[in-house]
Amino acid sequence: MLSVRGLTKAYGGRVVVEDLDLDVAAGEVVSLVGPNGVGKSTVLRCLVGLETPDAGEVHLGEARLDTRVPQTRRALCTVLGDLGLLPDLTVAEHLDLLARAHGVEGVAEVVAGALDEARIEHVADQLPTTLSSGQAQRFALASAMVRPWALLVADEPEQRLDDAGRAWLGDWLAAHAATGRAVLVASHDPDVVARSGARVVQIEGDA
Repeated sequence: MLSVRGLTKAYGGRVVVEDLDLDVAAGEVVSLVGPNGVGKSTVLRCLVGLETPDAGEVHLGEARLDTRVPQTRRALCTVLGDLGLLPDLTVAEHLDLLARAHGVEGVAEVVAGALDEARIEHVADQLPTTLSSGQAQRFALASAMVRPWALLVADEPEQRLDDAGRAWLGDWLAAHAATGRAVLVASHDPDVVARSGARVVQIEGDA
């Protein structure tokens, strides 16, 4: 599903990621692990086009990963802590808009299902700015539930979730991989990694 070869990224002359090779197959969860500062988030941001790598190639399937291509945008879903929000739309309205933008059928049922699955149906009519930190994280994950995707890329999706939420997240990641999707996460939580059945890729570097 995802193939990375020779990925390298430096900032101000300091190499953060050097010559990284990585593969993520359909049907598996892969977790990047390692201490803060070794480049896990940088890897993810380079993969999805938020940063420009200095060297290397990234392919989604047979094609170079290019988020300017509509098919790539449809196949790739990200949860990187930068969910764009419209200040006057409720949680449910945001999910509705996202589903419609991706041509999902049965939008009302899909949104209702995502709210229920993420366990935030009780805040559906609230503005995102009024959510607690845990609710906001579940809302970000719900955004992945209302649209099609083949590859999910998430940076520390367990952030701000309580113990029950992290257990739910691990099961949720495993369940989506079981459908033939691919999941790539960076995580600091060994329980989420274990519960999701992730294959661990250790990122080394000077933290």
